[in-house]
Amino acid sequence: MSPGSAVDLSVYGIHVKQVLRNPAPARLYEEAIQEDGCRIASSGALIARSGRRTGRSPADKRIVETEDVRDDVWWGEVNIPIDGHTFLVNRQRAVDFLNTRRKLYVIDAFAGWDVRYRLKVRVICARAYHALFMHNMLIRPTAQELEEFGEPDFVVFNAGPFPANPYTPGMTSTTSVDICFHHRQLVILGTEYAGEMKKGIFTVMHYLMPKQGVLSMHCSANQGPAGDVTLFFGLSGTGKTTLSSDPKRQLIGDDEHCWTDEGIFNIEGGCYAKCLGLDPEKEPLIYQAIRFGTVLENVVFDPHTHEVDFHSDAITQNTRAAYPLEFIPGVKLPAVAGHPRHVIFLTCDAFGVMPPVSRLTPEQAMYHFISGYTAKVAGTEVGVKEPKATFSTCYSAPFLVWHPTRYVHMLAQKLRRHGTQAWLVNTGWIGGPYGQGRRISIPHTRAIIEAIHSGRLNEAPVEQEPVFGLYVPREVPGVPSEILLPRRTWPDPARYDQQAARLAQAFHKNFQQYAQLAAPEVQAAGPLVPAQS
Repeated sequence: MSPGSAVDLSVYGIHVKQVLRNPAPARLYEEAIQEDGCRIASSGALIARSGRRTGRSPADKRIVETEDVRDDVWWGEVNIPIDGHTFLVNRQRAVDFLNTRRKLYVIDAFAGWDVRYRLKVRVICARAYHALFMHNMLIRPTAQELEEFGEPDFVVFNAGPFPANPYTPGMTSTTSVDICFHHRQLVILGTEYAGEMKKGIFTVMHYLMPKQGVLSMHCSANQGPAGDVTLFFGLSGTGKTTLSSDPKRQLIGDDEHCWTDEGIFNIEGGCYAKCLGLDPEKEPLIYQAIRFGTVLENVVFDPHTHEVDFHSDAITQNTRAAYPLEFIPGVKLPAVAGHPRHVIFLTCDAFGVMPPVSRLTPEQAMYHFISGYTAKVAGTEVGVKEPKATFSTCYSAPFLVWHPTRYVHMLAQKLRRHGTQAWLVNTGWIGGPYGQGRRISIPHTRAIIEAIHSGRLNEAPVEQEPVFGLYVPREVPGVPSEILLPRRTWPDPARYDQQAARLAQAFHKNFQQYAQLAAPEVQAAGPLVPAQS
């Protein structure tokens, strides 16, 4: 079967006659505008709306509990179980909806650039914008690879415009995102937010890769001229995409990677960048990538000029751009590289307490990877209206399938084996908490990252701050020394002490759920302020 050709979906119980397989972006543009209400931005990007849901719905995600995965999955608030019968009910509901459509789209593509581990993914959807989104976010096969694609390893049934039945057992709303590892299928009902497809496949890889001894990671990655690789861990809004898109370095990927015995590889074929506040001077590579072929999701634009207002959050603060990797100049393709020299944990500290940069000991690296402290940025999840302090273990809790300690132990082994240095970089607030202080400037954060890459901070003199025990460099080229220790930036140092102690207690409280499984030296690597009894 060639690109744009019809494909038989009867094996899934779908009997729609007009099915387009891997149509060209121009064809998807045409249909998205004519049939889906989309528009074209002045830059040439496709503007789409995701409807009522403008962010992920983690409370509605379900994992099908079958005998073959029952003992593997970290069941609880992240991985909520449903039974096999309920999954089949939801899948049939999705199939019934897709059968009512005059036309469907199929995207056959790959997850994972390393051919030894890549997953063949088939996406079946009814919206042209969803098809273009996954065309961008998955790895696009060559004509020969598409001809030889065969049966997929995982199938996505996107029936997002049609609601789940809230009376179905296990449903908490009209939205349901169900992953079944036994059938190797993902069913989406009641949400048209395209990010559910992307993160659904990431969750699948988070389960399958560790089974093969490969560490799956929620991080961005780039490579310097000398071949040195850096990983950036952090949740949405902490700067993974912005900081990895560095004109001086080759981008490997902005969000999802795996670390094998040979090195790292990107899971995706594209980037999914936050757009709110996008500045062409501060983030030129991302800004320039928003052109023909890019999907702009939920942005505000001028109805006459079709110029996008990247500073408007009238629809949502979670405005997004999805574009292929090759839209970034100098991107590394294939997106495979060697072992990382640096690992950077990004946090967006809403309390104004954490230093802009800290050099971590191996034990501190494990502690902060387990903790995954940051702030949920407004709009990335339903119900989040402003930054909110949170702990997300491995900087990836919503997508973990195995117990977090499995990923933590795998990372610890790789850091030790390859001599990788870990850092904690705060892209959040200084001089006070959110609403009172100011956010650390992107130029200052970039200067910190450049100093890390150059090796200047590896042996630089440090000062241990007294609350978290972090080793803070005394000087960083291009960064005012007075901001390196946040206490000095607060008008009232006593208020800083209170805020820092409060955050330290939150660290202690969160870590208790992992303390019994953590080595004593890792437990001791947390805040120096004693935990309250």
